Amino acid sequence: MNRNGVLFAALLASAAFLGNVGAAQPFQLPTANRAVLDSAGGEKAFTGTTGHPWISGTFGCVRSGGGKFHEGLDIRCLQRDRRGEPTDAIRSTADGTVAYVNARSALSNYGNYVVIRHRIEGLEIYSLYAHLSSIQPEIKPGHTVKSGEQIAIMGRTSNTREVISRERAHVHFEINLVVSDRYNAWHAKTMPESRNDHGNFNGRNLLGIDPWKLLLDQQRLGTNFSLVRHLQTQPELCRVLIRASDFPWVRRYRALRERNPVAEREGIAGYELVLTFNGLPCRVIPRAASQIQSQAKYSIVSARSEELSDHPCGHLLFKRGQVWTLLPAGERLLDLLTF
Repeated sequence: MNRNGVLFAALLASAAFLGNVGAAQPFQLPTANRAVLDSAGGEKAFTGTTGHPWISGTFGCVRSGGGKFHEGLDIRCLQRDRRGEPTDAIRSTADGTVAYVNARSALSNYGNYVVIRHRIEGLEIYSLYAHLSSIQPEIKPGHTVKSGEQIAIMGRTSNTREVISRERAHVHFEINLVVSDRYNAWHAKTMPESRNDHGNFNGRNLLGIDPWKLLLDQQRLGTNFSLVRHLQTQPELCRVLIRASDFPWVRRYRALRERNPVAEREGIAGYELVLTFNGLPCRVIPRAASQIQSQAKYSIVSARSEELSDHPCGHLLFKRGQVWTLLPAGERLLDLLTF
């Protein structure tokens, strides 16, 4: 094939990858597997865990009978070499900057993985791509990437006892918000006996949203899609009041803050956070001292039993009689948010 033929083929591949996504649709598919955009899902799109259906490769309480959380999507490979190994190109889901690279697969059950920082609608968003066989040489922290740019090749690297088989080869894909830029210090203080090989990009410091629902919502709404609105309309598990007038989350995610005329007039004494089942504060409501009843650092304002029943893997709170109480995981999350 001559040079013009190569260029034409590259343009066709790029068009197939990008599809007809509008300007207000910032997220692209991380691979060429467009079956992910089928709202029915299925085995063409997702790879389930060994012996379990494809749904166990999606986001949420989809493992261990609903008791174990899966943080992203396991997107099935489309291309293989002669040995049956995956060869799919992994591409950045949006314009951004490489934030973290783990090229030592033994350090994580994600194996080799890349984290990219994006700025979308005033929000700091992090995409994660895991189980990579190789990472492009230029993909280093600080490197700028464009939406659709190849960053790696799909693989099946991991440090888990059960290896990822060729049949189950996939990319694990996440879309996250970061909890705190002080995670390193928090980890050293609260878990000094536990290693932290990944600094601020430890999994505990990343709170995810469902990439599949996001991509489908984006496809359905076209140019009317809004990431902020998508986040603020996530299903609500509970509302927690934090008696603190300033902490990292409310500074970093100002776009999620809502107006409260009373707090604007009297001053902010705390924040009411609307949490999803996995602890993501999807709405932030300032509260004045006159609106705060409890003297506790954290207090549960309300909770939805049906959401807890539908998503038992969050392990953030429980109900004792008529009283809702934070579990240790819930307390740790709020401690990190306010550290």
